[in-house]
This record gives sequence, C-alpha cells and structure tokens, in this order.
Amino acid sequence: MQTIKKRIAEQLVAAVKGINDAAELNVADVVAMLEYPPDANMGDLAFPCFKLSKTLRRAPVQIAAALCDAVRDEAIAKVEAVSGYLNITLSNDYLATRVVPEILEKGDAYGSSDYGKGKMVVLDYSSPNVAKPFHIGHLGTTVIGHSLRKLHEFVGYDCYGINYLGDWGTQFGKLIVAYRKWGSREAVIEGGIDKLVELYVRINNAIKGDPENGIPADDALAEESRAEFHKLEMGDEENLALWKWFVSISLEEYEKTYKQLGITFDSYKGESFYTDKMPAEVQKLRDAGLLKIDDGASIVDLSDYNMPPCLILKRDGSTLYPTRDIAAAVYRKETYKFDKAIYVTSAQQCLHFAQWFKVVEMMGYPWYDQLVHVPYGTVSLNGAKLATRTGNVVLLKDLFALAIEKVTAIMKEKNPNLENGSEIAEAVGVGAIVFYYLTNNRMKDINFVMEEALSFDGNTGPYVQYTYARACSVLSRAGEVADAPIEITTEEESALVKTLCRFGERVDAAVADYEPSYITRFILDVAAAYNRFYHNCPILSAEDETVRASRIRLTAAAKTVLGNAFDLICLKKTEKV
Repeated sequence: MQTIKKRIAEQLVAAVKGINDAAELNVADVVAMLEYPPDANMGDLAFPCFKLSKTLRRAPVQIAAALCDAVRDEAIAKVEAVSGYLNITLSNDYLATRVVPEILEKGDAYGSSDYGKGKMVVLDYSSPNVAKPFHIGHLGTTVIGHSLRKLHEFVGYDCYGINYLGDWGTQFGKLIVAYRKWGSREAVIEGGIDKLVELYVRINNAIKGDPENGIPADDALAEESRAEFHKLEMGDEENLALWKWFVSISLEEYEKTYKQLGITFDSYKGESFYTDKMPAEVQKLRDAGLLKIDDGASIVDLSDYNMPPCLILKRDGSTLYPTRDIAAAVYRKETYKFDKAIYVTSAQQCLHFAQWFKVVEMMGYPWYDQLVHVPYGTVSLNGAKLATRTGNVVLLKDLFALAIEKVTAIMKEKNPNLENGSEIAEAVGVGAIVFYYLTNNRMKDINFVMEEALSFDGNTGPYVQYTYARACSVLSRAGEVADAPIEITTEEESALVKTLCRFGERVDAAVADYEPSYITRFILDVAAAYNRFYHNCPILSAEDETVRASRIRLTAAAKTVLGNAFDLICLKKTEKV
C-alpha cells in the first residue's frame, strides 16, 4: 500500500503545482493526508481536499473536481470527486497481478523493509527484580519490549536485547536477614523462588508492623537489613555467596517463562554490573559543576526544566536508580554504539526517565536524544494494585497454566486425537494472554479480568490462531496446486487482498509510534477478512479449476501475512488446533 500511496501522492503534488506553482506541498505530506474511508462504498482511499483550500484559495468541491482527472495509475480502477473528497478505488486486476504474487514471492520477508539497515538499537525490557516471581504486572514490559525488538529487526535494524535485572539494592539486605532468621538452604532449594518471595513478604510485614492490631514497626530489623546490604556492597564473601545464589534461583525460574513466550536476550547485565562504573559519572557531574548538596544528598537541579531535582547520591553517599541508569547508558553507548536506546517501563516512571535523560544532556553527551522511553499503562487485578511485598499478585506461570488447562479441555472435546496436543495447547493458552494484553494501546491502563483474558470467543488470540490453522488446513488438503493466475471476482476476495497489502504500512506505523497494538489489530482485520472469504467463497470445492487454484493461492497469501504478523507480537504459529 505504501507504493500505491506514494504514486498517487506524486500525481497529486504535480497537479497541485500545476494549479499553483508556489504551493508548498510534498509527497510525504500528501501520503499522510490519504485516509481510509469508513465505508467501502466510498472507495479504498480518500484524499480530503479541504486541507488544500488555503493553499489553492478554492472551495474543497472545486479542488476535488480539478484534481479528479489528475490521478491515473494502473493500481486505480476509478477516482470520484465527492463532497470535497477524492474517493479512490483500487483495481482488482492490479491486486491480482501485483500484490498477491508479491506476497507469495517474498514470503517471510513480506511487509519488511531495510530502512534501519546499518543502525543499532539497544532495547532494555522485562528486567524483573531478582528473588521476585513474574506476575501479570511484568507482562507489559516483557511482551511490548520483545515485540518492539521484532518490529525493529523486521525493518532492518540490528538489535541488542538487554534484561536489566533488578539484582541490587536494599531488598537484598532484607532477604539475607530473612533467610538467616526464618529460612534454610533445604527449604529454598525445595521451594525455589516461591520460598524467596515468602521470606521477602514476611520481613516486609515484620518491618512495617501492624499498628491497628498493636504490632509496632520493627525499626531494628530495618536497620539490620540496611547493614547487611552495606556489607554486600563492601564485598562480604558470605553475603555475596547468598546473593549469587538468589540470582541463580531467580534466573532459572525466569527462563521457564521466557521459553513459553519464545523470548531470548543478548545480555542479562543487571544493576550490580554497573556498581564500579558509577563513580566516574558522579565525578563527571562534579567536575561540570552540576552536583549540588541538598540536605546532605547530592542532586542535579532541574528547576529550569520544570522538574524536581534528580537525586544522584543519598546522604550516606550510596547511589540511586538515576546514577545506575546514567552509568548503564554510557557503558551501552561505548560498547554497542547504538543509534537508539529504548527503555520499556511503566508510565509511572516517566518522570524518572525525563530527569536522567535531561541530566545526560546536561553532562554534554551528544547522544542524549537517542534515548527513548516507551511507557505503558498499569495493570491492576480486579481494580487492586499489584505489589510483591504484600503478596497481592497473580503469577504469570499460574495464569499461563490456567489458560493451557482451559485450551486442553476444549481440544480434548473437539479433537481428542490431535498430534502434539500439549504443545499446541501451550501455544494457544499463552498466546491468549499475550494477545489480550497487546490488543490494547500500550498507554491504556488495564484492569486484568481473567474471564476476559481467557475467553475463546470474539477478538482473541485463540480466534486468530484458529484462523491461521484453518488456512494451513486448506493448504494441506489442497496438495500440489498448479501455478495459475490470480482472479479476483468477488467482494470478499478483493477485501482480503486490500487488507493484506496494508501490512507494511502497519509495520512502519508500529515502529514509528512504538505501538505493537497496531499489529494486533491488523491481525484481527486479516482474520475477519479471511474468514468472510472462507465462508462465502468455495475454495477446495470450487467447480472451476482456475478459481480453485486462485483461491488456494489467496489462502497461502493470507497465511503468509498472518504468520509474519504473529512473529512480531510473540504469538506462536499453530498449524493445527
């Protein structure tokens, strides 16, 4: 569709220049102005001429009439001037002879491009806190981040995925104290990360107390935890050994979830990796005269930018999140030579990123504008905020297990002899959760309702995966098909191909806006268009062999585009359901 739009835009720009040579209009402007009409009877593309009224000093109706004859292209069947719009209908012959063959020829590469070639993107996403399990609050950063990686790779970028583990901080002092008071090596080996979470919740509850029931806060326990973390920072061998053990237990658990999602990372360098790299950045801030002392803490004043001060060092000289993030960014720029560094975190951290991005700029690093924060909305459970320290979480592994269990039950009822049933059930069950999440605009807050997420009706992951499997089934039953020309003779065939050819455009928009939901909604459009075609146009039973062959190739094109789109949102391709 980008090619068609560009050719139309070139002709419109030339026509406008013919009316007014001084008109300031370029092809990119016109491409951006082209719209998709809400009703198919109004054509496939529309150009709103009112946007040129000021430039051409004419009424939109007059402009549309003047431009109507200027648009002539093999991709266009007709152009009509209607109420100040140019309504453009695409040619079915063009769709049949150019678009479908292109999809089939390019295959896995259809929809991709190379405008990112030679450029490096570093993505920081998922990044769970060690000794805490994956819960549905982690789903956003993980699947949005990996989808953005896949999208950038699809348009030619080299990508480097970093899992910036939360493996440092006072919480490890708490965990060390809790382990020594209430835990044992045997209990942790048996319970794994669940046991670590239990210990973490217990010490947090003990520290804060329960004043309403007469249980005071335990300040001594809090101080003991801070002291143990300080020992860890100073390299205490016993504490370091415990810390490394806790990290290894956590990573082993996380890898199970990543495997289910089909996600891998290039680096697991967490916060601890940058402890020896922060002093140089702090000194750079001092040398530049940017550090100020405020109530004993070291800050960078950001009042000129309408932001609170950025805290760099606490009163006791220990570092904070901005210090670590600045050091990490400098290391990544020097190591990976990125053209863009993307950070995928909750929108609640927008101020944090705005602050330290500004500090990087003030430090004189010329690549400050290559830092990109991609925020997303919060997740609540039936309206309740999630928090590991209180235990109010729904673990992803439990959620996935529920979904897989439900899919398994449905499959046993409908197709009890399905080969690789457990594998397919996992792909569909996990896919249901991922698709449910990514259907929403990333900035939308989500109140996670399990019944909705696990529904197998309507616009869901199982629905689109079933559509893909349906296309695979048609192709499997078709066997060898002669290389026949494509014929588009029905509205359903035409609508399907017109939907498929928008894929590259949707990919580009998703990359530009860092918005995977564009792909998810496109998948729904393709699934709906293919299912209308499937139900209304006989494929394998078509009496005419040419029509049969043509519709089988249309099915192959739909399967290709669906599969390519699935890959971009962590959705597994299921050939049977």
